[in-house]
Amino acid sequence: FSLGYFSEDYLCRFPCALVECGGELVAFANLWRGSQRVEASVDLMRHSRAAPRGVMDYLFVATMLWCKAEGFEWFNLGMAPLAGLERHRLAPPWHRLGRLVYRYGENFYNFEGLRQYKEKFLPEWRPRYLAAPGSMALPHVLLDVTTLISGGIRGAIGKSPADTVEAPARA
Repeated sequence: FSLGYFSEDYLCRFPCALVECGGELVAFANLWRGSQRVEASVDLMRHSRAAPRGVMDYLFVATMLWCKAEGFEWFNLGMAPLAGLERHRLAPPWHRLGRLVYRYGENFYNFEGLRQYKEKFLPEWRPRYLAAPGSMALPHVLLDVTTLISGGIRGAIGKSPADTVEAPARA
């Protein structure tokens, strides 16, 4: 659910899950398949304005069922940026800052909505971390990662991943 950059060349390298309605393509997601069929995940996903309500739920469920039929053990729903940060007075400064961004950054990125959306699939949340040099290097690292995901600095404005929680669900 990062706001990834659309690249047709990139998408051609992966299998894609497609949803058609009335003969028209209305939604898609490319699939990442882990080795030995342990885990699968969607990466870039999009839906058209003409897509019926609930099309992304359908896309996820249909993809999960396909992965299960193909023998995958897990379907990874991906990250929930800034979720799961420590909430006590001794929490690291980056966690306190992350909680503020999570709370007040909804105008730039729907942090809470994304977490709530994924919750309906009853995932097993697991913490994931980004290792970076100390001090003020972290904002630069986060901007670099966001710029890569977004296809350039223009796509990165207002988007910043940090401490995240991953949500794999049993296939």
